[in-house]
Amino acid sequence: MPGPNLVEDRNWAGDARAAAGIAVLFPGLLLAVDAAAGCTQWQRVLLWTALGLTLLAVLWPTRVRATPGTLMTRGLLRRRRVRTDRLVSVAWHDGVAQRLVLEDLDGNRLEVDPRVFAANPALWHLFHQGVGVSLSLGTLTEGSAPVRRLSRLMDRQTVTTVFKLSGMDRC
Repeated sequence: MPGPNLVEDRNWAGDARAAAGIAVLFPGLLLAVDAAAGCTQWQRVLLWTALGLTLLAVLWPTRVRATPGTLMTRGLLRRRRVRTDRLVSVAWHDGVAQRLVLEDLDGNRLEVDPRVFAANPALWHLFHQGVGVSLSLGTLTEGSAPVRRLSRLMDRQTVTTVFKLSGMDRC
């Protein structure tokens, strides 16, 4: 049961439903095509079922949660946790899927999509507070540039949202 200080990615449930829907509907459509063509065989049913399970595994979103001083992720197979108030490094990996890689003093490592923070200001707030503690304690020795980059991204997102809500984006 979530505590009062636990913040979660508010888009996770919708992303999980979308992943499950695609994983069920696409193989279901393929099975329907097979049935309409009259070539429904157990091997093909097994193949489409395996495809659906593979799609589910690939598309399943990582659940991101935070409490003061801690950031946690949970995928299908593993859970990760880092102490944001004890970070030693932050790295930004560009590519097809941008990732922020965090490592704490205990050697725990976690990867998170930076867009999760942009979509969840409360998560960003708790993460930013923890990073501030790490910076003030001097434990964050590598990664001030990625933290600044993420801060700029969040500032842009905030300004864009304020302009949209105030109607100033049409000027």
